[in-house]
Amino acid sequence: MVGSQSLPAAAASPTEEAERLSQRDWELLAQALSSRSTLYRPGDSGYPPLALPFNHRYAGVRPAGIVACATTRDVRAAVRWARAVGLPAVPRSGLGHNYAGYSATTGLLLNMARMKSIVSTPQPGAGSRTRTYGRMRVVHDAGKVAVGAGVTNGDLHPLLEDRGMFVPTGRCPTVGVAGLVLGGGIGFSDKMFGLTCDRLVSTTVVLADGSVVEASEDAHSDLFWGCRGGAGNNFGVNTSFTFQYERFQGDVGVYQLRWSLDSVLQVIATAQQVAVNTLDDKRFHLRVGIGTHGLTRDQIHANANVNAIGQYYGSLEELRDTLAPLLAIGTAEERARNNASVREVAAGVASVLLSATTPVQQFAAKSAVLTSRTLLTDDQIGAAAEQLLDWPGSDNEDGAGFAMFALGGEINQVPPDATAFVHRNAVFILAAETSWADYDPPSVADANLHWLREFYCGIFGDTPPPHSYQNFPDPTLKDWRRAYYGANYDRLVRVNRQYDPTNFFSYPQAVGT
Repeated sequence: MVGSQSLPAAAASPTEEAERLSQRDWELLAQALSSRSTLYRPGDSGYPPLALPFNHRYAGVRPAGIVACATTRDVRAAVRWARAVGLPAVPRSGLGHNYAGYSATTGLLLNMARMKSIVSTPQPGAGSRTRTYGRMRVVHDAGKVAVGAGVTNGDLHPLLEDRGMFVPTGRCPTVGVAGLVLGGGIGFSDKMFGLTCDRLVSTTVVLADGSVVEASEDAHSDLFWGCRGGAGNNFGVNTSFTFQYERFQGDVGVYQLRWSLDSVLQVIATAQQVAVNTLDDKRFHLRVGIGTHGLTRDQIHANANVNAIGQYYGSLEELRDTLAPLLAIGTAEERARNNASVREVAAGVASVLLSATTPVQQFAAKSAVLTSRTLLTDDQIGAAAEQLLDWPGSDNEDGAGFAMFALGGEINQVPPDATAFVHRNAVFILAAETSWADYDPPSVADANLHWLREFYCGIFGDTPPPHSYQNFPDPTLKDWRRAYYGANYDRLVRVNRQYDPTNFFSYPQAVGT
């Protein structure tokens, strides 16, 4: 249960517009919905779990009503109703993982979790080809799969494990595919197959006027462009997505390396060099980071570590050669353990081994896109490690630290203006995070937020890299327009004005605000 003492300071109550609505207004909404959809109001037993966003930091933002949508027609009816009565309508594809709470609202919340359809069509495209990578055989562009807006990463996992079908998705099983693809979509196969948004073939969108369009390269192509990296809730409510999928057979290499923080300078510097050396090698995937957790100073110091995980499409011998500089680091015990972690497993097993949830309960994050010119120096790495040991602590086991997700491969083969995702010349996306528990007192939350600012500033000083990842939104980011979208922002504004000219879909960092 969310402790009231930890609710956000600006806990939002129902808006004046919502309070002006009559019971008859709500009855008309309920009547407009299909029998498979449900309207929940405060006081209904089904309301509390659906109202709560994944990041409990925004638990005080309570919707006036929630529509659990079952069909695109339900979304259309809800959007039309909300517009008519003057309430904002905000979609939530699942648990509401948005880091900055932008999938929370005091208006009408459109919960898409019931839209779980997954329909595959074995239909090789023009680019279909079969390749062998070590003990892995891949049929590229083997067919298409259409998924509803409520489908999560975890929902797609059985396709890989049971049927050998794969769409590149993220690490966290409970994250909705909708938010992932709309903001780009990084994961442990993105270098090989591109970002999730790069695999998108078409998407169904309910626009602000209640009309429904199918956006693709051939129809509403400008909207389709914006939906590949332009972030969610900027042009309409996406209710389904069709992706190209690959077909897998065989094993992949995986590794899970860990060292004490004593090796942080050597590990991060070496990992960055490995990432640069393999920037064009789409088979090799890497995530490296530092972290800790605990309440006391002794616990925080004891738990501090540096780690690297990833997977490889190729032979174990090749993977070990690539990892050799990292496997040589550390104590004899660390080297033995790390060497033993390098192994071959089925692709479905790799997906589970490398999965991890985003921070739970309450958390905050800041990100940076690192190019070859802005990789971390030894001084920056040392400052980060020193700040990590000064983390104020919390009861949240997710703790704090940073993670660096290597890019390159197929991601960087796409021109920056070909999709709305502009970060096509990067080596890493860095995410700095801190977390605290629902029952931690407000002073702990304040200390964690202060620490995150100091941690990020300790690494980058007053001139951080100019770009940030739009799927790790930071409500404190000043020049977010250029940070998230770079030179693509002006075109995104034009798309927004075409498809949502009154900015019905809006939030603090919405395109066009």
